[in-house]
Amino acid sequence: MPAQILVIDDENQIRKMLRIALKSVGYDVSEADSVASGLAATVRQQPDLVVLDLGLPDGDGLELLAELRSFSKVPVIVLSVRSGDPDKIKALDLGAQDYVTKPFSVEELLARIRAQLRDRLPDATPVLLDDGYLQIDLARRLVCCEGRIIEFTPKEYAVLAKLAQHRQCVITQKQLLEQIWGLSHVQDTHYLRIIVSHIRQKIGDDPTTPRYLITEAGIGYRLML
Repeated sequence: MPAQILVIDDENQIRKMLRIALKSVGYDVSEADSVASGLAATVRQQPDLVVLDLGLPDGDGLELLAELRSFSKVPVIVLSVRSGDPDKIKALDLGAQDYVTKPFSVEELLARIRAQLRDRLPDATPVLLDDGYLQIDLARRLVCCEGRIIEFTPKEYAVLAKLAQHRQCVITQKQLLEQIWGLSHVQDTHYLRIIVSHIRQKIGDDPTTPRYLITEAGIGYRLML
C-alpha cells in the first residue's frame, strides 16, 4: 500500500504544490491547515509521515509536535520559514526527524521523505548496516571497516550506535549528551566533538568532507549509512 503523508500547512499554495508532487510519486496525501485539524487528522488517519509547518493560525507547530509525541512516533519533517538554529534545535529535541527551511527544493524534500519512510517503523531498524565498506552490527556490538574489526571506547560506540539506530535522522547534541553522558553534561558539547572526531578517524571518514558522520552545524549529527 502507498505511504500516507499528512501535510499540515496553512498556505494553500504550499499544500497544493506538495499534493501534486507527492501524488506524482505514488503517495497518498491528506491535508490540514491548523493545529486543531492537524491533530485530529493524525489521530483519525494514522499517517506514515507528517510534513509540519510551524506558523499555524491557531497556534505554534511546535506545540502540535509536542502533543503528537505524547501518543505517536510518526516521523515528522518540519517545513518552515524559520531558519534560526534555536527553532531547529527545539523542533528536533521535541522529536522531529528532520527540518527543511522554506523556500525549499521539492526534490530535496522528496529525498528526505524517502529516507524517513525507508525504515518507518521503529522496530524495523536493521540490526546490521552494511554498505560494503562500513559495517555496524548492533546485535553483536561490532563495527568493521572492510572486514576489519574497529575497537571503540564505550562512549564512542554509544554515540555511533545511537546514530545508527536513527540513521539518516538528525540527533541533536543535547539528545546525545543527555542520553549517553547524563543530564549534568548537556552543555558539554566539547566531549561530543572529541568523540565524533575519534569515530571519524577510526572509520576513515574525512572530517572536511565526511561520507558517513555528517555534522548539522550548531544542531547535531546524522549518520548516512
